[in-house]
Amino acid sequence: MHFEVSARQSGIASAPLSPQVSCTGERLLSVTGLEAAYGDRRVLKGLDFSLHAGEMVAIIGRSGAGKSTLLHVMNGSVPASGGEIRYHAEGGGERDILGANARQWRDWRSECGMIFQDFCLVPRLDVMTNVLLGRLHHTSSLKSFFKIFSTSDRARAVALLEWLGMLPKALQRAENLSGGQMQRVAICRALMQQPRLLLADEPVASLDPRNTQRIMEALRQISHEGIGVMVNLHSIELVKQYCTRAIGLSQGEILFDGKPDHIDEPLLQQLYGDERDGDDRDTLH
Repeated sequence: MHFEVSARQSGIASAPLSPQVSCTGERLLSVTGLEAAYGDRRVLKGLDFSLHAGEMVAIIGRSGAGKSTLLHVMNGSVPASGGEIRYHAEGGGERDILGANARQWRDWRSECGMIFQDFCLVPRLDVMTNVLLGRLHHTSSLKSFFKIFSTSDRARAVALLEWLGMLPKALQRAENLSGGQMQRVAICRALMQQPRLLLADEPVASLDPRNTQRIMEALRQISHEGIGVMVNLHSIELVKQYCTRAIGLSQGEILFDGKPDHIDEPLLQQLYGDERDGDDRDTLH
């Protein structure tokens, strides 16, 4: 995808993206029988689902349901103990991610971007360099060590920062940013990979309402450009406002997979149980 700088308001441009391919809804992933465990404790228990281009899928459920583990297994940072994750590449190719060797995992992570609740920026590096680090999978270690990036990479980084209202901070060290600003930089870095899939692990959990809205709007716009987005969310209200689909996990199993509008009180009681009380019903893990 190419990013074009355009006029923006409230920090997010109205039309910053110009996709090479339209959002056709093609299948990106097929997950079958996915298992994961920490020692003797099974965390994911035979999950089956698929993900398509242009979807924005929320992963919901109580603390310990396996939400973060699922995304980290998909990213390769946590090993699976069974099952398959089949990636449907452009051009019709298909491969099992879990059976990949080291080189294939590297290639996969260039297709699958990830953003985290704690941002994972390099504090002492400036914003521009942090964004350019998203190209590490596409450049040599020597060039990246000396911060040698192509003109096209730098232009793309500028466009991304402009899109999310962070260009004025380009030369500022990441450690001096607010949480909302760090998360916007993290999104820019992930998009530097030009991924087909973006995973977001509780990206707004520590943000104020204004920055939460900014990040959720950005993720929705990314999905509209044909990138599949999977995001762990605490708030059912945000799920219903921004997402096209929700997967509800309970004790490592899928209890619900459907449209957010179909999430009702009985389902929420099944998913969250005693975690749901009082007026906090829409903001639980």
